[in-house]
Amino acid sequence: MLKKLLTIPPSFKNFGDSYFADKNYFFCTDPASGKVGSGGGTVNLLNEAFKQEAGTTDLNTWLEKDSRLIIHAGGQSRRAPAYAAVGKVFTPMPIFKWKRGQQIDQSLIDLQIPLFEDILNNAPAGLNHLVASGDVLIRTEGALPEIPDADVVCFGLWEQAEKASNFGVFFSEKTSPHELAFTLQKPSPERLQELQPDHLFYIDIGIWLFKPKALKLIFERCGWDEASQSFANDAPSFYDMYTTFGQALGKNPTLVDEAINELTVAVVPLPKGEFYHFGNSAELIESTSKLQGLVKNQEEIWQNKIKPTPDLFTLNAITKIELQSKNSHIWIENSWVGSRWVVDNKHIITGVPQNDWRINLPAQTCIDFIPVGDSDDWCVRIYDFFNPQLPKRGVNANHQFSTDDWFNEPVYEIFKSDELTEAVVQNLIDNPFSYIGSERRLISAANLANEVNLFRQYAQRNEYLKSNMAAIAGNWKRSVFYQLDLKHAATIYNKAELSLPPELGQDAPLLTRLHDQMFRSEVLAKSGVDEKLTQAKAHEGRAFSLLAETIVETAKTNLAEPRLNVMSDQIVWGRSPVRLDLAGGWTDTPPNCLINGGKVLNLAVELNGQPPLQVFIKPSENFGITLRSIDLGVKEDVTSFDELKNYTAIGSAFSIPKAALCLAGFYPDFSAVNYTSLQEQLEAFGCGIELTLLAAIPKGSGLGTSSILASTVFGTLSDFCNLKWDKYTICSRTLMLEQMLTTGGGWQDQYGGVFGGIKLLESKPGIIQQPTVRWAPDHIFSDPASASTVLLYYTGITRMAKNILAEIVKGMFLNGNQYLRILEEMNHHALKTYEAFQYGNMDDVALAIGKSWKLNQRLDSGTNTPETQAIIDRVADYLVSCKLLGAGGGGYMLMFAKDAEAAMRIKATLNANPTNKRARFVDWSVSADGFKVSRS
Repeated sequence: MLKKLLTIPPSFKNFGDSYFADKNYFFCTDPASGKVGSGGGTVNLLNEAFKQEAGTTDLNTWLEKDSRLIIHAGGQSRRAPAYAAVGKVFTPMPIFKWKRGQQIDQSLIDLQIPLFEDILNNAPAGLNHLVASGDVLIRTEGALPEIPDADVVCFGLWEQAEKASNFGVFFSEKTSPHELAFTLQKPSPERLQELQPDHLFYIDIGIWLFKPKALKLIFERCGWDEASQSFANDAPSFYDMYTTFGQALGKNPTLVDEAINELTVAVVPLPKGEFYHFGNSAELIESTSKLQGLVKNQEEIWQNKIKPTPDLFTLNAITKIELQSKNSHIWIENSWVGSRWVVDNKHIITGVPQNDWRINLPAQTCIDFIPVGDSDDWCVRIYDFFNPQLPKRGVNANHQFSTDDWFNEPVYEIFKSDELTEAVVQNLIDNPFSYIGSERRLISAANLANEVNLFRQYAQRNEYLKSNMAAIAGNWKRSVFYQLDLKHAATIYNKAELSLPPELGQDAPLLTRLHDQMFRSEVLAKSGVDEKLTQAKAHEGRAFSLLAETIVETAKTNLAEPRLNVMSDQIVWGRSPVRLDLAGGWTDTPPNCLINGGKVLNLAVELNGQPPLQVFIKPSENFGITLRSIDLGVKEDVTSFDELKNYTAIGSAFSIPKAALCLAGFYPDFSAVNYTSLQEQLEAFGCGIELTLLAAIPKGSGLGTSSILASTVFGTLSDFCNLKWDKYTICSRTLMLEQMLTTGGGWQDQYGGVFGGIKLLESKPGIIQQPTVRWAPDHIFSDPASASTVLLYYTGITRMAKNILAEIVKGMFLNGNQYLRILEEMNHHALKTYEAFQYGNMDDVALAIGKSWKLNQRLDSGTNTPETQAIIDRVADYLVSCKLLGAGGGGYMLMFAKDAEAAMRIKATLNANPTNKRARFVDWSVSADGFKVSRS
């Protein structure tokens, strides 16, 4: 479990504990005794959490127990005063027009945490603490690089020497690029030039991973007493992590500290990394503007609104003025800016309560309204855009203070709500000495951070946000509404008791209508009212049916005309392997693949020397259709279109062949020729049809059985009826069939079985999904020595994928942030797994497929049941990795043993005491051909 520990300003402590629903957050302020440095702040935060959680556990044991994210957000923000009271990590952030799954009330921390979580999820065991800075956002593209196993891992970015001289810089020798040599703080360009021939260098971006061993050394340097399990003076002494500790790290450290010098330290440059700083008011706008403009491809941008200039931001605000091209560098948040306001450029406007004032705000002037105390007191702070350290209102000759001490000087007046008139506010803006002789209480910037009433501040923000939410829902064609995390938006709708927006018409884009229907379902479902719950189910059903109808409709644009293609005594025999999904599963599932495309790596295999899915079709003298199942021992005769269309009947053993026959042209909706009855069509066809199925594999196997069986039916029908469908068409028809049967699912199962070998399947966004196929070498699995370490075990436990699919697909419809992030990582991971096969290293392949299993569990926590985990636990000592195949929860498990002897021990252990009477190992081999069809 990941715990999030934050250092925050004093005023935020009680507010944060009560306001944030995520109980994995822990908030703490730096010690009141004085500055403790980044190292002291880190161990103070950990120590406070330790005292709250540990009970009788000692620090060492506690540090090893959980993964923890430590973010330093408690600085006084002297250069960015608008959000000093909450810390920069809680700076509200706008929705970016190129990204789905964002939350309307997101803050900087919401953008930071995904990368931190990805790093911790991909770190080697034991590297369980990540320390990061709160005023920086790091973006990286593609999959994370491999994280080495070391006591400390530092993350950096490539940078030009001229810019790197403004940062801490990591150096590694070119002969060992991933091992830290030493760290320098703000080295000159000349020093960098001197070191460059033999070294690589990366700027320190403030993201460090630690093992408990390394953290304990920082504790000790801050005065930790092991015997008493506390600090000598009840608080850590000053210690800087990025300079003092950092200078002692590496193979050739610049500071001698023997215990720290002995730590192993790796440095990892993030690929295509970008650094966005939020250290002052100008950077707040500049960094946000750069982020908003990252994507220029209009096909990837959902928001259609065009601003006069790109650096205008209004969020959580009621803004009734029309911003024009002459306005620039403007940030309006949690504010009411009426139609009579006149603004220029370079403004930060925050906290303004509802008003009807005529206000003229000169260029470079910033204004901040801060609720103080429990009553209706307000402080109005006017400051300069570029230099907030010098109050905009200047210095009174009778009230002298140095520019270094301004932060602690009482220069800001406190007003009652009824005292805040248009004249008073404009006077504060215009008259730099208005506070002279004032009888009102004056307060310093430092005390403002302590006395702000965050409950009042957030209540006002939420009122404005409610109004914004309703407005952008109504203006969906130009707004970000349907790219939001709609699950989160539904929560806001319910809490605010907002009415649902008007339902979208038929002219709205399909995907938008899908989002809309599922959003309505989610809002109504959260109400808990019986009548609304019924309506919620109806909207949810409509979303799924819209998706199904759209995919199935594509078949009606390419109607089939089946024609008999065999002699009267011939049998057409189709057979297919099953597939083992190795990476990227779920990315191929609509609607995700329709929006983002999908990437899947899988393997076609035969079991016990045979393709386990087989279909036999032969002519019949009776003009009807006879369906048989060898494995189920059942038979059904079909004599009419109505009986054939009844493919969704509960309990039917022949849903798949009935739906396949419809799509093959034996039903009017999909036939190029009109017939009045099935008998008439079969008479014109020349015979009846006998279709026999054999699925020599259990249901719920996780091997893509139903989808591949459907493809096998289509492929065999294509040959029997001269439809001339290639393998791509067969797979495409299978996707339609699954939507007709309401089982949902993606395209990877059928492609995995129909196409042989190990292959990477990639599709582009769009309703028509036709993945490209790239094969990988299979010698790892065909070489007897390495293949002997890979075991296929049937657990005897079955779990139907339909219910799992429904919940995850619903999350996709709702742009659920937790789903989209994992699906994006799955996309990247499929490529990495494909590369592992290209290099031909069995250990890398095993670890990559093991990670696929972890990603599946993150997407669906129920994918690893206690029963399956019990199997893994029994043989864990002999495993490199393992993966349940398919949606998980049961069926077949792929195991990678450490070596041939370990594989034998796994077999002996599980054979001696099987999980149940059905559990067994199964011989398997790579199918080079995939689907094959022949005739007698």
